[in-house]
Amino acid sequence: MLLPYLILYVYIFTLSLILIFSIGQAYLIYFYLRNKIQTPTNQNLKPIQQPLVTVQLPLYNEVYVVAQLINAVCALNYPIQKLEIQVLDDSDDECYTLAQQLVKNKQAQGFNIQHISRKINTGFKAGALQHGLQLAKGEFIAIFDADFIPEKEFLNQLLPFFTPNVGMVQSRWEHVNANYSLLTQVQAFALDGHFTIEQSGRNSAGLFINFNGTAGIWRKACIIDAGGWQHDTLTEDLDLSYRAQLKGWKFHYFENVYTPAQLPAQLNAFKSQQHRWTKGAIETSKKMLNPIWKNKHLSFKIKLFATLHLSNAYNFLLAFISIFLSVPVLYIKNQHLINPFYFQIISVFLVGFLVLLVFYSISFFSKRKGVLNFIALFPTFVSVAMAMSFHNSLAVVEGIFGFKSPFIRTPKFNTQSITHNKYVNQHIHFTFYIELILVFYFLAAIYLGFYYHDFGLLPFHIMLCFGFFTLVFYGLKQRYIRC
Repeated sequence: MLLPYLILYVYIFTLSLILIFSIGQAYLIYFYLRNKIQTPTNQNLKPIQQPLVTVQLPLYNEVYVVAQLINAVCALNYPIQKLEIQVLDDSDDECYTLAQQLVKNKQAQGFNIQHISRKINTGFKAGALQHGLQLAKGEFIAIFDADFIPEKEFLNQLLPFFTPNVGMVQSRWEHVNANYSLLTQVQAFALDGHFTIEQSGRNSAGLFINFNGTAGIWRKACIIDAGGWQHDTLTEDLDLSYRAQLKGWKFHYFENVYTPAQLPAQLNAFKSQQHRWTKGAIETSKKMLNPIWKNKHLSFKIKLFATLHLSNAYNFLLAFISIFLSVPVLYIKNQHLINPFYFQIISVFLVGFLVLLVFYSISFFSKRKGVLNFIALFPTFVSVAMAMSFHNSLAVVEGIFGFKSPFIRTPKFNTQSITHNKYVNQHIHFTFYIELILVFYFLAAIYLGFYYHDFGLLPFHIMLCFGFFTLVFYGLKQRYIRC
């Protein structure tokens, strides 16, 4: 009789921790709504003298998008004599010679643009950025990943935010291929929540926020003061963000400046990106939580929300444990192995789902899309997010135990030809087979619900079955169909 109680206690414990994170998200919703009208815009700020700006473009085998990137940066509406462009190229394929030629062409047109490469690709992106920083002449550093297409007024819109104590300003990501597939729609749905509620909510409440790795501007002195780019985590952007804010630098997030970019259009690319973000967040939490709580100048509120922010990736492991245990919990309940009172307590955790619903409805309708689209996308997003919890749990475990792994780039596509890409990994990952098993696992859970006439968990199990089936479908598609 001990095993049923152990299963139920672990189930309730994981749901309790998830609820704590949900309450934190609820506060971010409150901060976002409370300060929505008061959010600063660059129109309220005095224009500054146009300083020298260095634009860094970290590249690694980006043959499909490198020309688009360089052309977009050279089209920025900013005095050419005040603009330094660094193409930080670690490529080992034809992208290297292509970028080199593009740089020569732009130099002939009068641009101050340099093709910079390293003999050894130490530290991956963080190493390239640090190498470029040491050569940069600009007072401010703008950074764009290879698939980003900055708008012409990007610098003019964000530079006015740099009052003396501001170290970084971040723009919002937009998605050029959001409607390409169900997979990209789900990613856009999730990222819009981050860039609407989380970034705006934290920023408006005076909490720590993070640079998102691209589409933002740094003050060079801030990067140097914080210790520069370091590559001991997979999320060098999150790591530097916290080190800089611990030094007293302020950050701004500007929701109304959009920088278009690609979403991973292929499952393996999406999974590798999620793995890097998740594992890197765990590594950064291990590195930064102790300095945060030891800092005597930070308020308890900042420390608490910084902890929730950096620890949020643990939710994937908690979520997978709870969804896996939901099936034996259904069996235990209907075999009357435990007092029914315990199962009545579980209904409290629906609060977390309601917070999730409010969170994403606000972010979704901030872009004024239709109600029917939301009704279709929200359960689809929840389904895929829950199914991804298994894959991301592996990243959490690797981060906890300190397993090291390289920085794996996300392959970018030519937007004119999304189906052909030599960088695409078509191999079926071992997680595919476990996800296939989990499809049948939750099919069995659906059967049990009807067998016991207990439908409380039925919608939950239907979404899980659909979510894992979606991952299996895209896994087969990437293997047998060219993306």
